[in-house]
Amino acid sequence: MTNNPDLRQGSKIRASIGILITATVLVIVMGTVQYWFASSGIKAAVEERARGELRVKSLEIKNVMTAAEVAVQNMVWVVEQNLGKPDSLYTITRRMLSDNNGVVVGSAVGFEPYYYPNKGRQYSPYSYRKDGQVVDKQLGTDVYDYHEMEWYTETKRTGQGHWSEPYFDESGGEMVMTTYSYPVRNSKGETVAVFTADISLEWLSDVINKQKAFPSSYNVVISHEGQIIVSPVDSLVLKHNAYTFASKNNDTVMQRVIEAMAGGSSGRATVKDPKGKLNYIFYSPIEGNTGWSMAVVCSDQEIFQDLRQRNFLLILIMVAGLVLLVFIVSRSMNAFSKLQSINAEKERIGSELRIASGIQRGMLPKIFPPFPERNDIDIYGLLKAAKEIGGDLYDFFIRDEKLFFCIGDVSGKGVPASLVMAVTRSLFRTVSAHESSPERIMTHINDAMAEMNESNMFVTLFVGVQDLLTGQLRYSNAGHCPPMLVSSDGVELLQMDANVPIGLIMKWKYTLQETVIDPHTYLFLYTDGLTEAENANHALFGEQRMIDVARNVDAYDSSEELINVMHKAVLTYVDGNEQSDDLTMLAVRFAKNQADIKLERSLTLPNDVNSVPLLASFVDEIGEMLGIDPSTIMSLNLALEEAVVNVMKYAYPAGTDGEVQIEAKASEKRLRVSIIDSGIPFDPTAQAEADTSLSVEERPIGGLGIYLVRQLMDSINYNRVDGKNILTLLKKLR
Repeated sequence: MTNNPDLRQGSKIRASIGILITATVLVIVMGTVQYWFASSGIKAAVEERARGELRVKSLEIKNVMTAAEVAVQNMVWVVEQNLGKPDSLYTITRRMLSDNNGVVVGSAVGFEPYYYPNKGRQYSPYSYRKDGQVVDKQLGTDVYDYHEMEWYTETKRTGQGHWSEPYFDESGGEMVMTTYSYPVRNSKGETVAVFTADISLEWLSDVINKQKAFPSSYNVVISHEGQIIVSPVDSLVLKHNAYTFASKNNDTVMQRVIEAMAGGSSGRATVKDPKGKLNYIFYSPIEGNTGWSMAVVCSDQEIFQDLRQRNFLLILIMVAGLVLLVFIVSRSMNAFSKLQSINAEKERIGSELRIASGIQRGMLPKIFPPFPERNDIDIYGLLKAAKEIGGDLYDFFIRDEKLFFCIGDVSGKGVPASLVMAVTRSLFRTVSAHESSPERIMTHINDAMAEMNESNMFVTLFVGVQDLLTGQLRYSNAGHCPPMLVSSDGVELLQMDANVPIGLIMKWKYTLQETVIDPHTYLFLYTDGLTEAENANHALFGEQRMIDVARNVDAYDSSEELINVMHKAVLTYVDGNEQSDDLTMLAVRFAKNQADIKLERSLTLPNDVNSVPLLASFVDEIGEMLGIDPSTIMSLNLALEEAVVNVMKYAYPAGTDGEVQIEAKASEKRLRVSIIDSGIPFDPTAQAEADTSLSVEERPIGGLGIYLVRQLMDSINYNRVDGKNILTLLKKLR
């Protein structure tokens, strides 16, 4: 070992140089690796961000265009019903303009040549907005032969709805628009006209250019024929074809991109602009039937600007040496942190539909059995949405010994249908919380929905109220599928009155229907997703097949088993074919159980308040036999006396003799008292409750009796059966 200091110093220097060189090489390697990973991550994040922007904006555009399609398709039947009244069609075209928030700026019905001989060769009622007013005109002229226009010829040729190429309307609206057309058929199924809606595209540029992926990025929308609809250069909109523009600049890559976009493909490409700067293009078709495609163009310089600056700093750090190594690591961690934030944002956007689906499922009953403490009702429901969110609904709850339930199907699919479904379910809960008549529940829901229905969407709905004491079912139907009654005696469909779906016509008077459901009979409700389920050959499951499955009622031990067997049957039938519509089923079985009744007593009183004291002895006797405490007996006496006196007062006109029958039945858990009379129909539970917050001087006369009965008893229930008023009071026993 040498003791030469110079040698030792030189060795240290060499070691330090070696360490520095090694560290520098490691830093260079680490920097290179980091730059590669960072650039790859940024590229992936940028692409995902651009794809997210394409998805979100595509969905926004689809919602607007689908709303217009639905509005036209929902109104076609009105046109078809009025083919014999050609002069009344202006009313329909004007309504299209008034019902669609200004997006629809024109509407026409173009008929075949000489369809109405007295109207000439061309007859096309047309309404459009001009200077804030709705103007009517005859569209067809010698100059404008609509029979040669795309919106007419393509719809006639395909027999389906068609979106026209966007165009600038110089005759009336002076705006960029497109036309959606739909065939109108006569009673023979022949296409005799085309019904249209002109859609303003002034909103499209705002939708496309808001919340861009990057400050300098821009978006382009082209039609399926390559026409430029949205562009950062206004002079190109509707004045240049994308094919021509690319050919003029001899850009073969751009030509391939445009061909792919026009063909409805998704993808990405790297191109150079006329100034030689590199850009990334991400493109995909816009959802719906328009045939449009959208592209997001991002600048390479902007995307990698931060990364390149960090790389420059990294070179400086390498020169500075190991002292700045910690700073390099810190910057690297910072870069990865930013990447994680970008990925988190991507996950948030991608999970929005899943969150919406969870919220929607959370609104429906999902715990079965829902009333484990009861043995008189067996209920089970199932909803299988065709997509992540759907438009079917069902709901139920018990109030005053009545089961309130509903099932419905919203027209359309996706986000609009799910919103209408949520509103309908909320309205059902809100209205039925204080209203017991199904037809009035339906009327309130319909008026509320129709008032805000600007997209002409509607809901088929069935609302039922079943008395759990008697088995009486009162129901109202709004265009929904007829439920089935399934028992050992067979299967039958409930009779349905012809009522329109809710949300279409304000002030529609819905009808009330009634029936009595025998114990252990299933009431099976469903949406058309069951009967219209298709197999690979597009054959429907059908109503008869559903009835055949239900006939085997003896094999079902519960409502859940009935629904599971029906669900398995439809899955077997479709054999893996994609579900095209939401499928919802609800089964209810009334199991009127008298086995636990331990006491039955009755008392008949004349229609005379002087006989009321006999009621106290009747109640005292029942209380003694059941071992009820004195305070509860006192409450029962007070409640029954108020109820019986109320019946004597209102059931029979003055001077009319009659009888009031009191029937008491008790089990271990509750006492049920029915007050029966043959007087005029009178429902004391429908009367407004007294407002006890008011002073005696301010409070109107009446209402305190029924208020007192509600406070003393656990529930109060009224029915009119076989010409008799039946008021039933329930008291839970300790």
